[in-house]
Amino acid sequence: MSTTANGHPPDASSARTSPGTIVIVGVGPRIGLAVARRFGREGFHPALIARDADRLTGHVAELAERGVTASAHPADAANPAALAGALAGVERAHGPVDVLVYNAVGAGRGVTAVLDVTVDSARDALDVSVLGAVSAVRAVLPGMLDRGAGTLLFTSGISAIHPFPFLGNVGLAAAGLRNYVLALAEALERSGVQVGHVPIGAPVAPGSPAAPEAVADAHWRLHADRDRDRHEIALGDVDTVRAAIARLTGASASAD
Repeated sequence: MSTTANGHPPDASSARTSPGTIVIVGVGPRIGLAVARRFGREGFHPALIARDADRLTGHVAELAERGVTASAHPADAANPAALAGALAGVERAHGPVDVLVYNAVGAGRGVTAVLDVTVDSARDALDVSVLGAVSAVRAVLPGMLDRGAGTLLFTSGISAIHPFPFLGNVGLAAAGLRNYVLALAEALERSGVQVGHVPIGAPVAPGSPAAPEAVADAHWRLHADRDRDRHEIALGDVDTVRAAIARLTGASASAD
C-alpha cells in the first residue's frame, strides 16, 4: 500500500468521507437512529443491528420517512457468532463496511455498585460493551486494512474516563472499552483506518450537550475530520453527571 510523505494512504481522507455502508451495532430510538440519520444525509446506507427484529423493522420504516434507506440485521451483540453472522450478511447485501459504530453498551441484568460487583455482573457488562466490540472489530477490520480505509467508532459513558462507585460493573466495562479503542487508534495510526470514541457525560435528551443529534454529529466529525490525531470527543463532563445524580437523588428523597 503506497503512502504519502506523512505515512498515510494518499486517499484515506477522501475515502472516509465518501458515501458507503455504515453499520450501527446497538440501535435504539435515540443515539442509534440519530447516527443513522446523520450519516444517511451524507449518502451512507445504514445497516442496523440490534436484538429486537420488530423494533429494527420500525426503525427502518422511520428512517424511510426521513428519506434514509436503511436495512435491518437482527443479532445480539453479546453473541459473537450471531454478531459476526449479521456483519457478514451486511457485506453480502450491501458491500464492504466503510464505517462501524459500536453503540451497544450496558449490562443486560442491571447495574451493580462497585462493592456489589461479582464475576457474573462484571462479565455481563463486559460481554456487551467490550467483547461485543472486539467481535465487531475483528469482523470488519481485515477488509478495512485491505482497502486502506475505514472508520471504527464507539460510544460509551463518562465512567470510561471517571469512576463512579454506583456504576461498578458498567464503569469497569466502559473503561475497558476506552482502553481498547485508544490502543486501536495507536496501532492503526498509519493504516488508513480512523478510530474514534464518544464518551457521554450528560443526559441523552433534547437540549443537552449529549442530545442524540449532538452524539451523532460527534461521530460524524470523528469520521470525516481530516485531523487524524483526534480520537475522542467527550460530551458533557463529570460535573454535569454529578448534578444530574444530585437532582435524581433529591427527587427520590422527596418522593419518599
